Amino acid sequence: MGKAVISLTTGLEDAEKVTVAFLVAVGAAESGRPTLMFLTKEAVRLAMEGVATATACQGCPSLESLMERYVVAGGTYLVCPICVDAKGLTDHTLVKGAEKGGTVPMWDWIGDEGATTFSY
Repeated sequence: MGKAVISLTTGLEDAEKVTVAFLVAVGAAESGRPTLMFLTKEAVRLAMEGVATATACQGCPSLESLMERYVVAGGTYLVCPICVDAKGLTDHTLVKGAEKGGTVPMWDWIGDEGATTFSY
């Protein structure tokens, strides 16, 4: 099965968009696809312990539950280090499955086979 990369730039300022991105990521990971979420801009805050605690709408799953399902299914996060530094988040603990890394590590992860991509 091919790889999936979900690029997310939005944080809790648009919890519905974040929820959709996580639903896509969870679906890919739970389907057995190697899945990477590349978090940039405001989305880097979601990779900090204790931040992603929202529920976007009535009937929506919580971000906490989606993030848990994502990691259990083998999904990983690559968190833009430039964005982390720019937001002064360098001393925060990253969530399980997350590591700092930019575009070069993302391309290394994708490799020569390519990947299906989604951007939110």
